[in-house]
Amino acid sequence: MKAVIQRVKYATCRVDGNETARIEGGLLVYVGFAPADNTASVDWMVDRVYKMRIFEDEAGKMNRSVEDIAGDVEWIPNFTLYCDAKSRRPSFSGAMAFAEAKSLFDYLKQSVIKYTQKPVQCGIFGADMKIESMADGPINVVVEAPNA
Repeated sequence: MKAVIQRVKYATCRVDGNETARIEGGLLVYVGFAPADNTASVDWMVDRVYKMRIFEDEAGKMNRSVEDIAGDVEWIPNFTLYCDAKSRRPSFSGAMAFAEAKSLFDYLKQSVIKYTQKPVQCGIFGADMKIESMADGPINVVVEAPNA
């Protein structure tokens, strides 16, 4: 499982003109799944995202997590994270098959609810999503879950 984590001032996701997610300060997280990923990969990533210290403390050091600042997280499914761009026409053969990846994204939503005890803000798997955000920093981190 791979994630691109972006610190944001805000983020929204729209599908067919309807807003499916909105956060005001926190993390915008694009997630993709590889064939070897499983629920353990998802649980590891959820914990990593919420505990990653990429927000400044009083001294200006990145020592605070999104949990510490009571920020929000918006999760966006994105199979293109497993793109092989060695040629001019990218290949996505490194991504998990659609049905299995959808199942893991559904599990991710339940994992986030269990972890945070709050409704999850997320995109719609397989939809044509329009994402709007304002980067904060900019701070962008790429994280890959260890093979389970």
